[in-house]
Amino acid sequence: MFSVLRPFLFNLDPETAHDFAVKSLKFNVLPSKMFEVEDEEMLNINLFGKNFPNPIGLAAGFDKSAEVYNSLLKLGFGFVEVGTVTPLKQYGNPKPRIFRLEEDQALINRLGFNNDGMEVIKDRIRSNGKKGILGVNIGPNKTTKNQKNDFCLGLSNFCDLADYITVNISSPNTEGLRDFHDQKKLTELITALNKIKKDKKTNIPLLLKISPDINNSHIPEISDIAIKNSISAIILTNTTNNHRDDLISALKKEEGGLSGNPLSQVSTNMIKKFSKELNGKIPIIGVGGVNSGKSAYEKITAGASLLQLYTSFVYRGPSAAKEIKKELIQILKEQGIKNIKEAIGKDV
Repeated sequence: MFSVLRPFLFNLDPETAHDFAVKSLKFNVLPSKMFEVEDEEMLNINLFGKNFPNPIGLAAGFDKSAEVYNSLLKLGFGFVEVGTVTPLKQYGNPKPRIFRLEEDQALINRLGFNNDGMEVIKDRIRSNGKKGILGVNIGPNKTTKNQKNDFCLGLSNFCDLADYITVNISSPNTEGLRDFHDQKKLTELITALNKIKKDKKTNIPLLLKISPDINNSHIPEISDIAIKNSISAIILTNTTNNHRDDLISALKKEEGGLSGNPLSQVSTNMIKKFSKELNGKIPIIGVGGVNSGKSAYEKITAGASLLQLYTSFVYRGPSAAKEIKKELIQILKEQGIKNIKEAIGKDV
């Protein structure tokens, strides 16, 4: 069905097509049985106290305001991350702000954390419940005077609703956000968040989402801070401001974060570097160019325990997770691997 609809959707402005997809998912008509695959138990994995049916997750950015996460879980994803959620509702940057680079199988976005705000999203999750593993990605408002405080508000409000919280310090579209990669600022932020966890007597997993554009010298620093401050997992990576030289599309110079195929090797290399530093003490979630069983397997053998995708969902449609799972299971069988856990970090 998607192959029939795709030309129509790709004739629309990317944001209009996205809104159409979200509205369609609200009907929740596709049965989950359609997206099950044979031998999926080979992909089961337990991480930070959660049992993931498979490691293929949908990254934050698609369901920004937690409108359709249960419908998305029915499409075969092992988990879904909503957001980025900010304390106050915000419109984001002026349109147009999403660009399809079809020749490169990529996207550029400069959305700027557009979402309905914490209170609306909190009520929505509470009323809809969750039919699978749900992560909430939190960030600060553009006009805030105190970004650290905005993160603290996000954790305080979602710690009893989400299965995990992602601390997003890596979007290129919010001024000053990536400054939290600095050793002192990052330590202060995580210390403040851990204090909230202690005060609220919650053990919710805290995940840290990292930029692909950091200097290599930051990798041991961030790894050390994450280990010492009980971070549950590191997400590698967000979109990139760089890596435009080899792109074909005429839109390659648009300002914003680049995602999809061109980010694939960049994020895999980052996974390998962090994997060596973390040495199994903290799991990694690999993001960037996951569009096939092969690319998924490459990230897992580089050291990722879970994966997330976004751009390939745009290009491959509702069956993206199902197809990647099938391809990944086939690779595991060919390699004589009984469960995905055995493949983690195999190439490091």
